[in-house]
Amino acid sequence: MASILALVAAFLFALAATLQQKGALNLSELSLRDPASLARLVGQTTWLLGTGALLIGYVFQAAALDRGRLSIIQPLLVMTIVFALPLGYFLTSQHVGRNEVMGAAVIVVGLALFALYGDPAGGRENAPGSEWAIAIAIIVVVCAVLLAFGGRGGLTMKAAVYGTVAGILFGLSAALTKPTLDFLHAGIDQLLTHWEPYALAVAGIIGFVLQQISLGTGKLAPSVATVSVANPVVGILLGIVLLEERLSRPAWHVVVACIGLGLALAGAVVISLAREAAAGGPERPAAPLPPETAAA
Repeated sequence: MASILALVAAFLFALAATLQQKGALNLSELSLRDPASLARLVGQTTWLLGTGALLIGYVFQAAALDRGRLSIIQPLLVMTIVFALPLGYFLTSQHVGRNEVMGAAVIVVGLALFALYGDPAGGRENAPGSEWAIAIAIIVVVCAVLLAFGGRGGLTMKAAVYGTVAGILFGLSAALTKPTLDFLHAGIDQLLTHWEPYALAVAGIIGFVLQQISLGTGKLAPSVATVSVANPVVGILLGIVLLEERLSRPAWHVVVACIGLGLALAGAVVISLAREAAAGGPERPAAPLPPETAAA
């Protein structure tokens, strides 16, 4: 059941990204330096529909995390980029070629291997505050460095950098969802007296804003791919380091599971590269274009 809920969440995240990108393409370039550019998104019906799908996706992801291990739920979200292919084809007229189909197949096979042989066991719902503090400090430094030095290239680079930072923050918020749900089960008073829910909200909101900037470049493939890769990688690391989740034994199961995860992440990169190679031309339209010419 947890895996099914995670796959539903991945589909909703893909639908959200596609609709939000379609809505953002009708606007000028989005930037943190111009908050008004972000506010204009609220006036886009398509973007609002995508945001609704995103919020529902969060609910399904939380339900999956409540029933399963972080180290198995988060990797399944790599399916987001697989679902984004047909959705991009039908909703924004994006071309889907042979390399994209092959990349999607590799992702499916890789995730199947990881799910069958990984089988994370053990673990805990929360970690000591000191361990969280160290992990969050490292994440903040990494995100700051990426934003400071990684966004100086073209729009493709900008989409990838902001998507990566958003994915890192989503991975952190997913890890914080575990203790938050545990507090929620104990009662609202328990939930409101702990710091984890507030940190989850901050990480999720900042990640959401950065993802909109990434999607606003018009580069759906690198945006979705980087989020889909960074999110599970951070989730797995936090699940292993902080929540003490471990892959199943014997050792060869761990090896096969790691190979499967590597295949899934490589498939996401293949799709991203193929989409960028197929796009060509100007990186972002200066004004709204018909769907057939506005495809990323």
